[in-house]
Amino acid sequence: MFSVTSNVLEKALKNEELSFNDGLELFNEDIFMLGKVADEIRKRLKNDMVTFTVSYYINYTNICAANCPICAFYRKKYDKDAYALNIDEILRRVNVAVDLGASEIHIVGGFNPDLKMEYYEQMIKAIKSRFNRVTVKALTPAEIFFISKVTRNSIREVLSRLKDAGLDALPGGGAEIFHEDVRKYIVKGKCSGDEWLKVAEEAHNLGIKSNCTMLYGHIEEPKHIIDHILRLRELQKRSNGFLTFIPLRFSANNTELAIKGMVIERSSLYDLRVISIARLLLANYINNISVYWIALGKKLAQIALAYGGNDLVGTAFEEEIFSATGLKYNISIEELSYIIKSANRIPAQRDTFHNIIKQY
Repeated sequence: MFSVTSNVLEKALKNEELSFNDGLELFNEDIFMLGKVADEIRKRLKNDMVTFTVSYYINYTNICAANCPICAFYRKKYDKDAYALNIDEILRRVNVAVDLGASEIHIVGGFNPDLKMEYYEQMIKAIKSRFNRVTVKALTPAEIFFISKVTRNSIREVLSRLKDAGLDALPGGGAEIFHEDVRKYIVKGKCSGDEWLKVAEEAHNLGIKSNCTMLYGHIEEPKHIIDHILRLRELQKRSNGFLTFIPLRFSANNTELAIKGMVIERSSLYDLRVISIARLLLANYINNISVYWIALGKKLAQIALAYGGNDLVGTAFEEEIFSATGLKYNISIEELSYIIKSANRIPAQRDTFHNIIKQY
């Protein structure tokens, strides 16, 4: 054990739950000492194994009723590059995913008002019928909320019908930043933070596990980050339904927020600080902290494994939403394993629910 001079870091090492004010203090902590403590807590909870899944992303539509200034992906119905995939095209893509060895199909898209409830049910049923070994992780809480409104079904009814169709889990997108002081500037036409949390809790109560996320690095302040993470922690105490927390670094290119000059520039140390703080605030509640290499880049993602991260999300074949901002990465199982081994960790392929499939 090593010694620390900070009362907050000492609390973390003693396995005590950190408060909102503790979280704020961590933003002023020495980054290297913060990272050292986060890495120690990571090792206690997860040992030296770093996991990933072989995942394939399908964005079933880019047509969206929302107009979020943070998004470069959405299109309106009559835009020349607007699309909505039919079931046959989705099955063709899943077939490609299976050939690539994917165990997880990650499906998200825009808020398309022309899609009926039956579309989502048929999509999931068709995938599970033809490819019954893959896990379908589909539709964020924000999408579920929108589907509920446009189809005039309750959130519980939507989730129950999708579960009956074969839905295995929910992705964690659409959370952005919960606090309304920030959300009102970055979200237009999407559910509130409280509504996102209510959908996630309803899913957990129905036995549908989910991820959770936070989009940071735009206009937020430290207090908004702490508020967001602690709201997730409180829900996890009640439902125990979150599988992992994924901090998502905002990619500003091609977004309205960037065009308006509103984005606050921050260094890579800020990314490492956010990941470390998440590890300490969520310890013993959400024990997987995922590093989204698509947003951070491979080199910084590797460094983040020494700042509390224990998961590299996955291969993310065919990711389109972050790609719309100009981030285009490809990665293989071999490269993910190399990144992990080079960080003196043990690479392991997992399933959606963080069960280990294979060590490398």
